[in-house]
Amino acid sequence: MTTSAVPINENFRLEALKSLEVLDTESQSEFDEITALAAYLCDTNIAVISLVDSDRQWFKAKHGINKTCQIPRENSLFSHAILDPDHTLIVEDVSKDKRFNKAPIFLEDTHVLFYAGVPLVDKNGFALGTLFIVDDKPRSLTEKQLESLKAFAKQVVILFELNKKNNDLEKIQKKLKKRNESLREFAKVISHDLKMPLANIITSTDLLKLLLNDKLDEDSKQYFEYIKASSFSMSSYISDVLQHYESENLINSQPENFDLNDLLKEVIEFLSIKSDCDISFPKGDTTIECNKSALKQVFVNLISNSIKYNDKEKLIISIDFNKDDMFYYFSIADNGMGIPNDKIETIFELFTTANTTDKDGNKGNGIGLSTVKKLVTSLGGCIKVSSKEKISTTFEFSIKKCKKQTNTSKSA
Repeated sequence: MTTSAVPINENFRLEALKSLEVLDTESQSEFDEITALAAYLCDTNIAVISLVDSDRQWFKAKHGINKTCQIPRENSLFSHAILDPDHTLIVEDVSKDKRFNKAPIFLEDTHVLFYAGVPLVDKNGFALGTLFIVDDKPRSLTEKQLESLKAFAKQVVILFELNKKNNDLEKIQKKLKKRNESLREFAKVISHDLKMPLANIITSTDLLKLLLNDKLDEDSKQYFEYIKASSFSMSSYISDVLQHYESENLINSQPENFDLNDLLKEVIEFLSIKSDCDISFPKGDTTIECNKSALKQVFVNLISNSIKYNDKEKLIISIDFNKDDMFYYFSIADNGMGIPNDKIETIFELFTTANTTDKDGNKGNGIGLSTVKKLVTSLGGCIKVSSKEKISTTFEFSIKKCKKQTNTSKSA
């Protein structure tokens, strides 16, 4: 048997092959199915997806052989097809072909007398290997069989490229996850480290104002108030940043069975809501099973917003609830300032605000609603908002019901 030649672009071809990161990977059903179909449609004993490395041919998928995963590249019959990427190598009777009949050729227990190999050509024209079929008797292929074999070869290359893209995406996701974890830890450290100095600034401002009270004019007193207000604003901003990154911990909390109205009472108590606020709770059965900690944080943010962004003498907040077989549905409506129409689409984006100030003249930081959406999405639901400026705002969101564990064990 003659020794197989090496393609003129061998170095580039090997680089293209290795870039796909497919060599020595685990078996995949989509490739195994292609070899099975190729053998069936061409009525042959064996079909193999083979990649030609520098010194071997490695089998990504095979049908009709069990043990062999690779063969030496010196076997010129099996590696010869990559020399001409544009054509299929067909040897109808190996025993009569002067190129390959120097010695009998075997693939495991099969005496190879028929061979057809379609080059696996990538987008740059490099032959990475072959989709080949062999038989233990001389034969030929019909035109339909040959066209099918070529179509299968194209699908193999497409799958290689898709796998590469998926692998690249996984690597990117791992890098992003690592960076996000680092950013989260950085935000937590910075937040904790900044809160104490801010608390000292607020305390020192009050103390200085008290000590210098008789020596300060009205403008100076106002400056002290500016310092204090700015410090409180920054402290609130830092708390929201910390809450946003710590929401990951809430997401991992275990589901609990509880009464929604009891949870809402906890939220009202936590927010220290004044008597000039009329809040109506859902009626009927409000027992639910879900991530209580995450849901509580969602309601803390939404109810807090309803209070802060309300310019009416009497605050009215209406909370509703219903459910079906798959989801819990919640809504919270208020009679507040409303949201401008041109801000509705971006209100849940991180650090995006409606450019309005609350009833105390403070501007939001665009973190709270982003945290709400993050939590709701993690609970398998979605959230939307509708609003009439200066009249009302309604937030509606859903969360997916927890799947109940079914005990399938039988008593003895």
